[in-house]
Amino acid sequence: MARNEEKAQSMLNRFITLKAEEKKKPKERRPFLASECRDLAEADKWRQQIMREIGRKVAEIQNEGLGEHRLRDLNDEINKLIREKSHWERRIVELGGPNYAKHSAKMTDLEGNIVDVPNPSGRGPGYRYFGAAKKLPGVRELFEKPPELRKRRTRYDIYKRIDASYYGYRDDEDGVLERVEGPAEEKMRAEAVAEWRRLEEIRKEARMSVKSGEVVTVAKEVLFEEEEEVVEEERRREREREWKERSEKEREFVVHVPLPDDKEIERMVLEKKKMELLSKYSSEVLLEEQSEAKEMLNIQR
Repeated sequence: MARNEEKAQSMLNRFITLKAEEKKKPKERRPFLASECRDLAEADKWRQQIMREIGRKVAEIQNEGLGEHRLRDLNDEINKLIREKSHWERRIVELGGPNYAKHSAKMTDLEGNIVDVPNPSGRGPGYRYFGAAKKLPGVRELFEKPPELRKRRTRYDIYKRIDASYYGYRDDEDGVLERVEGPAEEKMRAEAVAEWRRLEEIRKEARMSVKSGEVVTVAKEVLFEEEEEVVEEERRREREREWKERSEKEREFVVHVPLPDDKEIERMVLEKKKMELLSKYSSEVLLEEQSEAKEMLNIQR
């Protein structure tokens, strides 16, 4: 029995293969320019073909063992196909088809976060990296986020968030402070009332002892420093009251001769000084003549 190679080389098999190839349609090539396509269905078909090629190459570029040069070549081919796909998508929109660019995939970093890098490597706008190409030397740094510099807050930023609640003016509005301080307030009020009553009793006892002029030895032993001050205050008030009553009882001094006021006293002092100066620098004869002249002119000074 003949081998398979001999069967393939036989005249009949070659004739059958030739006839089958003649029946097949000629293989169509994708137009170089998307603007040459005039049919919407064909444009969609060529776009789908490009999508399949991109998917195949993206699956291949995931292998990190291909080497740096092969990975870079694959990444360049994928970017070239993506640009061609965008041309076909624009042509589909021009022919009245759907807009596929609206729902296109975004570029992501190693962690899957969307990255908006219009020109990450200087190789043209929109250049992207896929799969293992993101881990190549010089590419990983493009996806690393720069360290956030902690900006020092200015005085304006600090005071911008300060409101009434910062100063505690709204602490009573939530009701928590009222529930917490309620029992403590009642306790402090009761203690203050008890202390006030005790001091009132001490004051009464002090008043009684001051009025009677006796000092109770038992009360004096019980009084503390604050209570002694209260007793001293009561004694001082009592002395002031007695002094006022005594001053009211004394008769007022009645002046029977009119007393000169301040202006009259000043005038008299000034007149006396003038007389002393005149007596010092003038003779007695001149003074007598001056007095006679005043009498003649009826001058009373």
